[in-house]
Amino acid sequence: MPNNALSQKLKPSAKLAEIIGSSEPVTRAEAVKRLWDYVKAHDLQNPQNRREILADDKLKQLFGKNKISMFEVGRGVNEHLSGRAQTATQRKKVA
Repeated sequence: MPNNALSQKLKPSAKLAEIIGSSEPVTRAEAVKRLWDYVKAHDLQNPQNRREILADDKLKQLFGKNKISMFEVGRGVNEHLSGRAQTATQRKKVA
């Protein structure tokens, strides 16, 4: 059974939309994949450490730093997606 939170389409911020090439809602997985496509197309992986991204101007605006670990990509993308589903804990607080 797929996780609905991961398959939900969310609206990217203007900064993320510029990188992924669309302001249309996307899943988190689609956004991460498109960001990696951007990194590869612009040859932004550190040649000495392939787990590291050397940010260009657009990625610096998105992540706020010059180098990004591949482990930081998901968290950074999540911060630029809106329309998140409420967690079970959040729904209980509202009820």
